[in-house]
Amino acid sequence: MALRSLVLAAGSAIALMAGGAWAKDSVTIAMQLEPPHLDPTSAAAQAIDSVVYSNIFEGLTRFQGDGSVVPGLAESWEISGDGTVYTFRLREGVTFHDGSSFDAEDVKFSLDRARAEDSTNAQKALFAGITAVDVVDPQTVRITLDAPNGALLFNLAWGDAVIVAPESIGSIKTNPIGTGAYKFQNWVQGDRIALTRNENYWGEPPALEKATFKFISDPTAAFAALMAEDIDAFDNFPAPENLPQFEADPRFQVLVGSTEGETILAINNKQPPFDDLRVRQAVAHAIDRQAIIDGAMFGYGTPIGSHFAPHHPAYKDLTANSAHDPEKARALLAEAGLPDGFETTLHLPPPSYARRGGEIVAAQLAAVGIKAEIINVEWAQWLETVFRGKTFGLSIVSHTEPMDIGIYARPDYYFQYDNPAFQALMTRLEASSDPASRTTLLQEAQAMIAADYVNGYLFQLAKLGVAKAGLEGLWENAPTAAIDLSALRWAE
Repeated sequence: MALRSLVLAAGSAIALMAGGAWAKDSVTIAMQLEPPHLDPTSAAAQAIDSVVYSNIFEGLTRFQGDGSVVPGLAESWEISGDGTVYTFRLREGVTFHDGSSFDAEDVKFSLDRARAEDSTNAQKALFAGITAVDVVDPQTVRITLDAPNGALLFNLAWGDAVIVAPESIGSIKTNPIGTGAYKFQNWVQGDRIALTRNENYWGEPPALEKATFKFISDPTAAFAALMAEDIDAFDNFPAPENLPQFEADPRFQVLVGSTEGETILAINNKQPPFDDLRVRQAVAHAIDRQAIIDGAMFGYGTPIGSHFAPHHPAYKDLTANSAHDPEKARALLAEAGLPDGFETTLHLPPPSYARRGGEIVAAQLAAVGIKAEIINVEWAQWLETVFRGKTFGLSIVSHTEPMDIGIYARPDYYFQYDNPAFQALMTRLEASSDPASRTTLLQEAQAMIAADYVNGYLFQLAKLGVAKAGLEGLWENAPTAAIDLSALRWAE
């Protein structure tokens, strides 16, 4: 009887091992934020791209994990001598997930929709220089610009520039149909989104058959889910204080890299008293960046003095321009007629860098007389009140879009900075394709917004990923907001 039990137990163990091997055709990745919907061309939420970029939707070009831009749905292109006409040759045999064919008409529709007067695209400025999108033939599309733009191929790689099917627009937010390596399966609101492999994908088929994005907002719950192995990975793990435990556990791998996320104390430049440069400068000098990095991020993060990533070759270190100096901050407030300080609001979205960092920032501001009422908001509320409504004083958010210093040339952007000199500088940058000239202009741009103290510049967000040891193909760095599933596989 005992021997029979041992045999049965051994058989069960073998079955479990086999079951485990069979289960390696799927992956469950956790995220802290749930997307408000799944149309990357009509919202600013990073969580949308995290799910759909490259997985469901693709653009003419695309970002790789190392930040390089490579062909996407366009297999090649030619640029006219004057730099104003780009002719793209599209890949053949590409179909949307519903079986309909992809061709130049879809490209024209998508780009015209993105740049239309009534467009709700969060990065509409990416397409401002396009004067025409013409179908040459089903596999060829021509984009004409009003001036040379050395960043066009880069701009077309953004999630905001993906190609969508005209017939899918009515339900795109809840039933996205793209050309990517994975198809949308279902969405259990508040819990998860499931994708399945696109068996008719034009490119190299992904190794995994299924992928699930699980939403876990609480850092403690995130730690527990990983330790219990209920999830396979957590992209941008929200509890950096737990990373040493994962590093010491052979079941896991910890990936520490960089992101494009400039984490800022956003300031409403048109709301009094922030419309006074001296007040914004006082805010900047009240902030101790390193204390925020240490207290909220447990040392993970790089101090910044302008809206620019330190790993970019054109980066200029301007942190000394807004060094921590509470005495100077108080003097500036007095000079601005506010010797007793003032009261304002501090809207904090869910990510840990905002909620944890916000508590520290509020204390630092209070030390110079600025009383910031903390208002914790969900992501949808932040988009409504801060991003669209502009009804805020201060907020903390990480801008994860790549090379997005151009947002400061938009007077109607949520922090409402209106500087014609900066706008002219961005126009010159767009027209330049010479690397040396672009570097000079980018450094001038960094210096200008730093001198205007448009926002409080805190730190470059680190990418802190935790995954099971056998999962391969995860991006270490994040050149854009994406969890690219295409290269994921389980080690043999």
